[in-house]
Amino acid sequence: MQLKTEQIEALDDRYRALFVNALSGFKSANMIASCDQNNNTNIAIFTSVFHIGSTPPLLGMISRPHSVCRNTLENILETRHYTINHANESICEQAHQTSARYDKKISEFKATGLCEEWHDNFPAPFVKQSRIQLGMELKEHHQLTINNTIIIIGEITYINIKDDIVHQDGYIDIERAGSIAVSSLDSYHRTDLITQLSYAKPEKPSKKITNRTK
Repeated sequence: MQLKTEQIEALDDRYRALFVNALSGFKSANMIASCDQNNNTNIAIFTSVFHIGSTPPLLGMISRPHSVCRNTLENILETRHYTINHANESICEQAHQTSARYDKKISEFKATGLCEEWHDNFPAPFVKQSRIQLGMELKEHHQLTINNTIIIIGEITYINIKDDIVHQDGYIDIERAGSIAVSSLDSYHRTDLITQLSYAKPEKPSKKITNRTK
């Protein structure tokens, strides 16, 4: 199959959405949990979370245009806090269901059976069934003129993660955590480690890491 711009634009809307969303390959499956100032909670699955930097620890994500009610975006802008929770196989179907357009008065936690968890007075809920939980503070948000989507940039200010999946060198074994990946809009995948390689340098080839310890 070979397509040029005019052929891509001519695709059926639903076909194009599935097709183009698959072109970037596997994406992380993260549940973004938030609440408004009255503690009305919300949760939605996002596949657009990406690393920005480690010092300070920053993550970005993309929100659809704010042309209709976007509960997650509105809560984040209102309270400036939210959480990122890795989805895993045991809650895959529930995580997917959070993408449905529930009324703001209905909490996706209650609608899907996911459980709220609150830590150390952090002002947003976490997903109890998630094994990697990150508390985020909003730092910047920018609307892109090209399609009106919004980039949300947050700093990690709280981490709750099981000790047995963190190695001595800081590597996190996300497979041991059970974190899953997404392709296109509706397909969920387990992952299998192929290899681990040493830091790449131009003067010598990378070597396989075989002695990583917890």
